[in-house]
Amino acid sequence: MAHNLNYNSKTEKHSFFSVKEKAWHGLGKIIEDYPTSAEAIKYAGLDYTVEKRNLFTYGDDTTPETDDNDIVMEWRLDVPNHFATVRNDTDEVLGVVGRDYQVVQNIDAFSFFDSIVGGKDGIKYETAGALGKGYGK
Repeated sequence: MAHNLNYNSKTEKHSFFSVKEKAWHGLGKIIEDYPTSAEAIKYAGLDYTVEKRNLFTYGDDTTPETDDNDIVMEWRLDVPNHFATVRNDTDEVLGVVGRDYQVVQNIDAFSFFDSIVGGKDGIKYETAGALGKGYGK
C-alpha cells in the first residue's frame, strides 16, 4: 500500500510526524514528547494557509489572414461562482469549490479540538500529517 503522504518540494520534507516510533512508512519527523496543537501543526508540516482564488480560462479567436497564416487572439474568461482552493506556501491547487465554500485553516481545525477537550493540554497528538497535495488529516 502506498503511503500517499504529501511531499513538500520546497521544504524537501514529508508532511507527517509521530511520537517516539517510526510509522510503517518510515517517513516524517519523530519526536520524543506529545506536542501541543501548535507544535503538532508545525511538526506535521501543516503550518500553511489555504485561500480561495478566482478561476478563469482563456478563449481564442482565430482569424484567417490572406497569406494562410492564422492570428490567434486570446482573452481571459472568468469562471463565475467557482474558485480554486490553493496552498499559499506551494501554490498547489487543492480543488475547486463554489462561492459559498468557506476555507477552514489547519490552525482553526486544531483549535477546535483544543476547545472541546479543555485547552491545549487536554489532548495528546500522537501523529498528524497531510495526504496527497496537502489535505490535513
